[in-house]
Order: sequence, then C-alpha cells, then structure tokens
Amino acid sequence: MTDDRRSKPPTGRNPTFGISIFIVVVVLLVIGTLFFNAIRDKRDYERNNPEPAASAGGVATAASAALGASH
Repeated sequence: MTDDRRSKPPTGRNPTFGISIFIVVVVLLVIGTLFFNAIRDKRDYERNNPEPAASAGGVATAASAALGASH
C-alpha cells in the first residue's frame, strides 16, 4: 500500500502567523484610537477655553503707552 500523505509536503498554514497579524492590527487600532481621542479632546478644550494671548498683548501695549504719556 502506498500512503499519499507521505509523498506530499504539508500545505497547512501556520496559525501563529495569523494570530500575530491580528494582534498587531488590534494594537495599531488601539493606538490610533488613543491619538484620535487626544486630538479631539484637545480641540474641544481649546474651543471652550480660548487663550488670552491677544488680550495680554493689548495690556502690554496699553502699559507702555501710559508710561510714555507720563513723561
């Protein structure tokens, strides 16, 4: 009797490779989600709390004008 299974090389796929690809994809999705949420929360925070940089520049200009006028 001849056994055909011994004459052919195994053609089965390695399940470890598929699982490792799945893990890499899940980790990348988690990192992408964290970045997306951080950027979205930062934009929401900046929209709700605008920086007072424009008013600080106006105060410095007004103070220097007042000094110049007192001399």
